Amino acid sequence: MAERSTAAVDVADNSGDEPLTAKADQSTADGVAQNRERDTESEEAQGSGGTERPGKASPPELHSGHKLARRYRLEECVTRLDGFSSWRAVDEKLRRAVGVHLLPADHPRARSVLAAARSSALLGDPRFVQVLDAVEENDLVYVVHEWLPDATELTTLLASGPLEVHEAYQMVSQVSQAMAAAHREGLAHLRLTPGAVLRTSSGQWRIRGLAVNAALRGISSDTPQRTDTEAIGALLYAALTQRWPYESDAYGLSGLPKGVGLIAPDQVRAGVHRGLSELAMRALANDGATASRHESPCTTPEELVKAISEMPRIRPPEPTFTAPPEYQRTTYQQGTYGRQAPRPGVTQPLPTPPPPLQSRTGKALKWAVSALLIAALGLGSWQLADALMDRGKSDDTKQTQTTDGNDKSNDKAKPVKPIKIQNAQEYVASGEAQAPGDVDKTYDGDSGTYWRTKKYNAGPKLAPYKPGVGIVYDLGSAQEISAASIGLRYVGDHTTIHLYATDSLSPSTSVDGMKEIGSVTTSGTTAKVKASKSVKTQYVLLWITDVPSAPADGYSSAGYKQAITDVKFTG
Repeated sequence: MAERSTAAVDVADNSGDEPLTAKADQSTADGVAQNRERDTESEEAQGSGGTERPGKASPPELHSGHKLARRYRLEECVTRLDGFSSWRAVDEKLRRAVGVHLLPADHPRARSVLAAARSSALLGDPRFVQVLDAVEENDLVYVVHEWLPDATELTTLLASGPLEVHEAYQMVSQVSQAMAAAHREGLAHLRLTPGAVLRTSSGQWRIRGLAVNAALRGISSDTPQRTDTEAIGALLYAALTQRWPYESDAYGLSGLPKGVGLIAPDQVRAGVHRGLSELAMRALANDGATASRHESPCTTPEELVKAISEMPRIRPPEPTFTAPPEYQRTTYQQGTYGRQAPRPGVTQPLPTPPPPLQSRTGKALKWAVSALLIAALGLGSWQLADALMDRGKSDDTKQTQTTDGNDKSNDKAKPVKPIKIQNAQEYVASGEAQAPGDVDKTYDGDSGTYWRTKKYNAGPKLAPYKPGVGIVYDLGSAQEISAASIGLRYVGDHTTIHLYATDSLSPSTSVDGMKEIGSVTTSGTTAKVKASKSVKTQYVLLWITDVPSAPADGYSSAGYKQAITDVKFTG
């Protein structure tokens, strides 16, 4: 599947939550994976109502490559929690990426998840990530939904700072309007977090997990409209201040100082838009906690939409253009060489020419200069003629000489010879393989295809969790390796690559026992390795020990990872 440079959308948000309208019951994670390559961690399910306990239900024991309905191929587990799991998958019939939630059919929340998914699918509002399928078969319940590789979640956007005023205005406007439309159809979100709000590459805001995310975690509320409205207020607060409007930290954001209570965004950070600051407080303020300068609280998304429409419209910032450097030209006139040309319409005084040499001394000086010029011209002409005659003699002599085919001066530099890769296989020193089915994409001549590593939570160095990851290439026969060029997908931090000569596609020795050809460390998108000394081998191990920090994409969330393409060897 083709990827884009922007971050992709995780199947299910997996961050810790702070209470929005009431404290929530906790749910424990069943069989949470400890592999640091996956985004699976325990969390607290938040809501205003009770949380159903999953009991003895456990997540289905599935793996990458498993197919559902002979159509949806599971690729990567993104969340494993409370007896359910969420995956990035591929719809092989339509050849597109999708997200899948999976849970056992006997899970206490299986019925409510199916009902929520089917209700959400009937809404059909393009402002929400669409549910594509909701099925119960073979003791499994699964929900299939859109996967948006061109979208970036609000959590990622806020990692670099607060949103620009117009962006925050667009976000709260579009999210409020979408949730108002959902509530008119009797649907609530109840888990509207920064991870559930996405901005597409076209600048549109979309919401994922309508009704389904809450059903998966057993979250309910007696006042669903108030819950979602307060959640929108928290999103706006975070967008304006890069702070979470509660005392506890959440979603990568710092909470408010202990003991100060809920303070307006324009008191947290200088330069916050006054109207948006008051709007956030009206959505967040509860039980008469509205400050005196604020108007009445907004308790439903519909009221929030009305309040936004009564605000003066916030226009996008004017585009800024860098003025080109002022055009300069020079003239070769006496006294003006290198001087800036006058502007049109501006009259500048002409420089006064020096007085002519009218005295007797002046006339003598002119004759002397003229004589010197004539002598110099004569001498130069004589030297030029002499040089031409010598050149003619030299050419005649060369024409009479015979050419020696073994003359060393005719030797040319030895040409660089490309070496064709015949086969390749992923090398796994320990732990799981990365993407063994994609190794041929590193030398298929298509820069749009690649082999990728998994996402790691720490880096750039993979050790001690993994000594490294890599691929062994078969060159067909023993070849003299002088250099290699490797295309990389991600920049940032640094990538370190080593080349080793080995004995087969499945080496009989560890990396420590192999002969190193060369290594390189780069922060760019191309790694060029030069052999430190002449090595002849049929099999070459490309070994990666360090990977950069990269954003989320269509295959994995943000973390330390790398992908390689266009591997070329030369001899």
